[in-house]
Amino acid sequence: MTRPPDRPDAGPVAQTARIDAIDVLRGFALLGILVMNVQSFAMPQAAYFNPTAYGDLTGANLYVWLAGRMLADQKFMTIFSMLFGAGIVLMAARGGAGRAHYRRMGWLLVIGLLHAHLLWHGDILFTYAVCGMLVYPLRHLSPGRLVALGTTLIAVGSAFYVGIGMSLPYWPEEARAAFASEAWRPTPEIIEAELAAFRGGWLDQQPVRSVAAFGFETFLLIIWGFWRAGGLMLIGMGLFKREVFGARRAPRFYAGLIAAAVAVGLPLQAYGLSLDFARGWPVWSFFIGLQFNYWPSIAVSLGYVGLVMLACRTAALRPFTRPFAAVGQTALTNYLLQTVLCTTIFYGHGFGWFGSVDRAGQLGVVAGVWALQLVASPLWLRRFRFGPAEWAWRSLTYGAPQPLRRTS
Repeated sequence: MTRPPDRPDAGPVAQTARIDAIDVLRGFALLGILVMNVQSFAMPQAAYFNPTAYGDLTGANLYVWLAGRMLADQKFMTIFSMLFGAGIVLMAARGGAGRAHYRRMGWLLVIGLLHAHLLWHGDILFTYAVCGMLVYPLRHLSPGRLVALGTTLIAVGSAFYVGIGMSLPYWPEEARAAFASEAWRPTPEIIEAELAAFRGGWLDQQPVRSVAAFGFETFLLIIWGFWRAGGLMLIGMGLFKREVFGARRAPRFYAGLIAAAVAVGLPLQAYGLSLDFARGWPVWSFFIGLQFNYWPSIAVSLGYVGLVMLACRTAALRPFTRPFAAVGQTALTNYLLQTVLCTTIFYGHGFGWFGSVDRAGQLGVVAGVWALQLVASPLWLRRFRFGPAEWAWRSLTYGAPQPLRRTS
C-alpha cells in the first residue's frame, strides 16, 4: 500500500471516505463486548474470570456463562483491537499527520482515565491510547512483518501468564493463600465489602473503582494489556493491508476463517474448560488454563471477521448490516453509553442491582442495550455526522469545533 507523506495540516477523515465493512465489523464487535463487560458491571470482579467465585452456576446461568466464554470472552476485544490498528494505517494513508495521531491518542488517554476513575474500572481506552502511541511508528512495515511482530508481542503476554503459573508452587504459602482468597475466590468478607461499595453512592464506589482502575493501568498493562492489545493492533494493520477487513477477499478466504474457528478455536476452548471444571477451578485456571482461551480466541475472532465480511458482501443483508455500521461509526459514544446505562442499572447511584442479577438476567440487560443502540445510532446519524463523543474527540484533536450537523 502506497502511503502519502504525513502532512502537518491533515484534518479528520471525511464521512464519504469511510469503509462500510469496517464500520459494520466495529459495530458488531462493540455490541459483542457487552456480553462480557456486563459481568463486570453486575458482579464482583472475581466472577469475571472464576465463575465459581460468586453467583449461581447451574441451569440457564451455566449455559449463559459457557456461551459467553466460548463465543464472546476476548473475541470482540480482539476484533476491536485489530480494527484499531487498521484505523491507524487507514488514517495515515489518507494523510493523517503524525502530530495529529499523537494528539488523538493523548486525548483518548484522558477520556480513558476519566472513564475508568469516574465511571467504571474496566475501561480499555487508556490501554488503546498507550498502545496506539507505541505501535504507530511500525505502520510502514509489510503485512507479513506486522503479523509476525504482532504474534510475537501476543506470545510475550502469554509467556508472562504461563511463567507466573509455573512459579506458583514456589510462592510462599502466605502469598498463594492471599491471591486465592483475595483475587481468585474472595472470602465472604471481601465479597460483602465490594457489594456494599457498589451498592452505595458514587463516593462509596470511588475508592474501590480507582484502585481497580489503577491496577489495569499499571500492572495489567505491563503483563497483559500492551502485549495483547498492541500485538493485535499490529496484526490488524497487516490484515488491513491485505484487504481482509474491506470484504474484498474471495468468499472462500472468509469461509476458511470460519472453518478454522469451528475446527480449531472452539474445540481447544472446550478442552480447556473441561480441564477447569475437572480440576475444580484452582488458581491454575487463571494462569495456565487461561491459555486455552488466550490463543483460540484469536481464531474464533477471525471466524467472526469472515462471517461479517460475507454478510457485507451480500446485498440482501444490507438492511440488517446498516444498523451495525451506524453503531460502528459511533463506537466511542456507544462504548461510553454502555457504561452509563449499566452503571445506572447496577450501581447504587442508580437502581443498585449490583450482585443481585444472575447471569441469565444480565443477558436480558445486554439485549435491551443492544436494541437501544441499534435503533438510536442510525437515527442520530441521520442528523449528525458523528456521535457526541466522537465529535468532542475530533474537536479536541484538531483544536477547533468540528461541524456536527449534516447539511441538507
